[in-house]
Amino acid sequence: MARSKNESFPGDMKIAAPEEEVVASKDEMSPCVPGQTKTSTARVLTQEEVDRLGGERALVSGFKQMKLEKEAQKNWDLFYKRNTTNFFKDRHWTTREFEELKACREFDSQKLVLLEAGCGVGNCIFPLLEDDLNIFVYACDFSPRAVEFVKQNPLYCPERCCAFQCDLTKDDLRANVPEGSVDVATLIFVLSAIHPDKMNLALQNISRVLKPGGIVLFRDYGLYDHAMLRFKAGSKLGENFYVRQDGTRSYFFSKEFLAELFDETGFQSVANDYVLRETVNKKEGLCVPRVFLQSKFTKPGQSESS
Repeated sequence: MARSKNESFPGDMKIAAPEEEVVASKDEMSPCVPGQTKTSTARVLTQEEVDRLGGERALVSGFKQMKLEKEAQKNWDLFYKRNTTNFFKDRHWTTREFEELKACREFDSQKLVLLEAGCGVGNCIFPLLEDDLNIFVYACDFSPRAVEFVKQNPLYCPERCCAFQCDLTKDDLRANVPEGSVDVATLIFVLSAIHPDKMNLALQNISRVLKPGGIVLFRDYGLYDHAMLRFKAGSKLGENFYVRQDGTRSYFFSKEFLAELFDETGFQSVANDYVLRETVNKKEGLCVPRVFLQSKFTKPGQSESS
């Protein structure tokens, strides 16, 4: 769920992805403004963008939507068959953006148990395992092929990591992860690929394996991200929900929708902000606005470490 070497967007002939996670040439991509900005308000659209979104009234047919839901796993498996481990770049920014990955210990040698829901080919977990020797990671993904890539990685060690295939909306995580054992769960560009009607099922599943006081770290597409505005006619599945050319889907979150979703599942909000970036594509001479939602939610209760 990240951006490709060819800098394509959802709805174009190639597959889209979050700019910051993509293997892209520094000569082609660079920030228009250094860094990023966190804000509690959504990006303000131009009139042209308002008109473009307002003209998207026709939805993909119900029959095709059912087919996309039925074939969701196959489409993601084909995605990893095409791109293997070369599509995303490693996420070395996670400990910078989410201090809980280091700060939720009473002492440095305390082991941290992490669940990465939607691990892909391991671009998040392997930098963490290299950086932190006192961490154990449960890593799951919808795609069996992605999980195999994780297990084939030279850094994969069963003593420090357990990777398994899982549909978060129907496969009980407790088959692989002990109930109430996880300190931190990550949902990084994952929930957007799930149908909005089933997102609560994924959160309920994660909640069962989190410790009381455990935290969910979330980062995903935000409302009015440039990728959302680039979808072509015939790509819209519902409000803020679109399908790419390859059959994979993407939802674009408002902070209100996400807060309500977690609240209904029994979580408490710690932080919930839009992250705004401007990125220039030098090849096309365009400066485009990227919008992500970065949030933290806790499972009520007293954690053992606190």
